[in-house]
Amino acid sequence: RAMAKATANGIEIEYDEFGAKDAPAVLMIMGLGAQLVRWPMVLVDALVARGYRVIRYDNRDVGLSTKCDSAGTPNFALMAVSHILRRPIRAPYTLTDMAADAAGLLDALGIERAHVVGASMGGMIAQLFAAHWPERTLSLTSIMSTTGNPALPGASLQAMGILLRRPRGNDLEAIVAHGVKAAKVVGGSFPEDDRLMAERYRDEIVRNHHPSGFVRQMAAILADGDRRTRLKTIAAPTVVIHGADDPLIPAEGGRDTAAAIPGARLVEIPGMGHTLPPEVIPTVVAAFESVARPRLARAA
Repeated sequence: RAMAKATANGIEIEYDEFGAKDAPAVLMIMGLGAQLVRWPMVLVDALVARGYRVIRYDNRDVGLSTKCDSAGTPNFALMAVSHILRRPIRAPYTLTDMAADAAGLLDALGIERAHVVGASMGGMIAQLFAAHWPERTLSLTSIMSTTGNPALPGASLQAMGILLRRPRGNDLEAIVAHGVKAAKVVGGSFPEDDRLMAERYRDEIVRNHHPSGFVRQMAAILADGDRRTRLKTIAAPTVVIHGADDPLIPAEGGRDTAAAIPGARLVEIPGMGHTLPPEVIPTVVAAFESVARPRLARAA
């Protein structure tokens, strides 16, 4: 396992990679405030076993990548009001800037083209990567994401509440407890052990905790607006994966994404919420491979 930093798009990006260097690359882009370690290793291992080179990375403003604190922290309440009133939102950087980070990371690693996989906000970034860098996109897998269409239903009140009521200060156990509670609220019907969830969140917080980066990333999401016109330009083979029971980004977001991207395939997973539990990984891998179609012989 290689963990390293690359200079890309004028910032430092922390990444790790698995699999043979000459295998088809899979670039995995995580969601809002989430570090590269949020990608389950069972998914990474399954892709490596099928002959891929898997690269996970921390987006700017999260994990061990460059933080954008010099840009200041937007006022969350004002952003929310502007969003509701459909007024322009000024963000320190855009989702397209974050997609350019992904392109810069591929440059730094000497990778010409990749299968691009994104979850939640990472799905939005992956969509923009496929729209702006079509020649570098072998396939697009957009997981539990959406289009920015203002007509779509929003998060449930409970899911939005847990997302916005983040603990103040640096009390590790309070932050961990909130993370476990949030995972239960946004998760679907697959049970997960509280102790294991707490261990995972504790490891993430110890690795890095940067609440102001979460706010700037949220600003980038809100400022990006409706992506449907851009999505219609995507030419890469695309699969859209969504949990049928997602309370944070309802399934209509996935359906709208699939409808906007020419030829996109939609895979809805019963019982899946806004997490990637072990039970859904085989379905996710099969959906990914339905558009990736590697020429390498697949591992048994």
